[in-house]
Amino acid sequence: MLPDMVVIHYTAMPSAGAALKTLCDPQTEVSAHYLIEEDGTAMSLVPEDMRAWHAGAGRWGEVDDVNSRSVGIELANDGFSPFAAAQMDALVDVLKGIKARWNIRAERVIGHSDMAPGRKIDPGPRFDWRRLAIEGLSVWPTPSSVSGESSSDETPKGDDDDRFAALVARFGYTATQDFDLLLKSFRLRFRPHADGPLDSNDLAMISDLARRFPVDAKGSSA
Repeated sequence: MLPDMVVIHYTAMPSAGAALKTLCDPQTEVSAHYLIEEDGTAMSLVPEDMRAWHAGAGRWGEVDDVNSRSVGIELANDGFSPFAAAQMDALVDVLKGIKARWNIRAERVIGHSDMAPGRKIDPGPRFDWRRLAIEGLSVWPTPSSVSGESSSDETPKGDDDDRFAALVARFGYTATQDFDLLLKSFRLRFRPHADGPLDSNDLAMISDLARRFPVDAKGSSA
């Protein structure tokens, strides 16, 4: 099956060399298509049209075998440090090539945490999703939604929690029905410094994203 998604990870290891050794060891049963070092060196480890073992258990929209549908990119990062400028530049270049070769839509470039809420948190709160969106390589809420203005999309109905759960699933978060995990995973990507209960900004942002980028609306098959 040809890829129609990209999943971004961090290695959570002390060095790129250690990550490379793990990713190339068949006994670990972990692999990825690309490893990008802090200095911007990008290594191709698995051909893009072949399955790599990078995603594991999880789901995005209707897709429940993400490994078979995605290109996996590992960023050498310990999980706490900022991502180096050279590394982000290289990621942009790699993503542009992948998107051009496979016609992958920007909304289908996701993080490991998006498809595996509660199990994974990478690429984490320090990853610059907004930059990828500016480059046309991922998505971000519009300025009006970020400012908390109400969306023109009045569906689905119900209380705020029910509306958020329905909207976040429409956008792609379908791996769990645990409300707290859904909110935490959504914020990890789009509002990493937010805390507390669901608020109007969360609702405005997910309303905008779900309206513009419904996950399974454009001919994607499971």
